[in-house]
Amino acid sequence: MKIDDTNIGIIKELQQGKKSFKKIADKLGITENTVRSRVNKLQEENVLEICGLVDPATLPGHRVVIIGIKLSEMNLVEKGEEISKLKGVISVNVVTGRYDLVILVLFKEDFGLLEFYTEEMAQIKGIRSVEAFVVYKSYNLKVPYIL
Repeated sequence: MKIDDTNIGIIKELQQGKKSFKKIADKLGITENTVRSRVNKLQEENVLEICGLVDPATLPGHRVVIIGIKLSEMNLVEKGEEISKLKGVISVNVVTGRYDLVILVLFKEDFGLLEFYTEEMAQIKGIRSVEAFVVYKSYNLKVPYIL
């Protein structure tokens, strides 16, 4: 699907979450049916996902941790996909720099860094080293609640 100015306009209008297709159509000068069909197509092609996000700092006992991972192998995409399926993982990024992957993980009181390393990461072969960065304060961070 070609991402044109209309698609970008619709995506921008949906950044705040709930917004009627009618209001979006009126603002963009298109029909409500055009908005509806474009949103459906964008969702089908995994360009757009409409979901509720939470500020983890507002949830008692929850914390976000960023983990840098060095791999002993160069199959970055395969390992990234494998890690993306682990409990608590919000996102996996193949990056440049001193790490091969940087992941964002959500923890709660009974599922923390120790449990993540021993129960989840231990399943993944080919990890050379990891470094965790605990997020103490963030700005504009909203994540899906996946636990």
